[in-house]
Amino acid sequence: MKRLKDNVTSSYFEAANKLKPKAARRRIVAYVEAYDDVFFWRTVLSAFENDDRYFEVMLPSRLGKLERGKKAAMMKLLFGNVGSSMIACVDADYDYLMQGATPNSVQLLSSPYVLHTYAYAIENLQCYGPSLRNVCVAVTLNDRQVFDCAEYLRQYSQAIFPLFVWNVWGYRNGKYHEFTLTDFCRVIETGNFTIDRAEQIIQNVRRKVNSRVRQLQLENPDAKESYLEVKESLKALGVTADTTYLYIQGHHLFDKVVVPMMKKVCDYLVRQRQSEISRQSQHSTQKHNELSCYNRSVEDIEGMLRKNVGYVFSEPFQRIQADVARLFPAKPKAMAAVEAAIR
Repeated sequence: MKRLKDNVTSSYFEAANKLKPKAARRRIVAYVEAYDDVFFWRTVLSAFENDDRYFEVMLPSRLGKLERGKKAAMMKLLFGNVGSSMIACVDADYDYLMQGATPNSVQLLSSPYVLHTYAYAIENLQCYGPSLRNVCVAVTLNDRQVFDCAEYLRQYSQAIFPLFVWNVWGYRNGKYHEFTLTDFCRVIETGNFTIDRAEQIIQNVRRKVNSRVRQLQLENPDAKESYLEVKESLKALGVTADTTYLYIQGHHLFDKVVVPMMKKVCDYLVRQRQSEISRQSQHSTQKHNELSCYNRSVEDIEGMLRKNVGYVFSEPFQRIQADVARLFPAKPKAMAAVEAAIR
């Protein structure tokens, strides 16, 4: 026998809201894919809460068991259950870039009540280049700039962009099995990162990309026109050669590119600060106390990246906010405060 909670819809929450006193705020349920997503979507939706409504971000559940992944959230869409009182919030993956070329893409784009990240995943936004210096400072409490993380990601993006277009081209044209996302990630691996080898790393990635591009051109001699069409389409969707990193697989960017880079940069900054403390200490006791205090203050890089909210200044995040504003157009005071802070 099915339980009432197995058939929860937007209409169900709308009816529940009507049972509350008139002065009570309307509850809007936002289903997300995983625990890690709750905080991100809270940063999106909290700015749109006001005296009339509030959001509750949660994972979808069925028969008392938590379901994880986009499929669980998208099932709400498939049965026509999302609406003004129940929304789904998911990673865009490649579905946004497919622009209706696949069933998952159609599902993602066909309902205004399914919000998505525009960037491939939340991890991409957590690695938003211009915010990484602040993350370094938060981790190390050292504000010296010893490496330009944003510029590194920009150059990395420029190096991988031509091959990224080929990868999307394959998925849009049903040839993804010839050059899969896994294949693409393997080509664009950076290898062991060191600060003094950063330029060499980019050059090596560019060399690997150019080699694979030539191979794909030989294998698809009639694809030039369609390739250029995909390239222009991606640009129209907001993908640029400088920001490609926002649209590649999120786990690859986070685990293989940004975290290794940040660890080396932050390790350097920590050693620099420790050396400074050692030089400036007047005696061994002071040195020991200062170093102990400083070492206890150093934060974990991955944890700090997960909490990084510098993405609020990124174009994808602002596009998400625009989507929410169209659904819930009454402009709350909190949103005005956020805009004032940004200005």
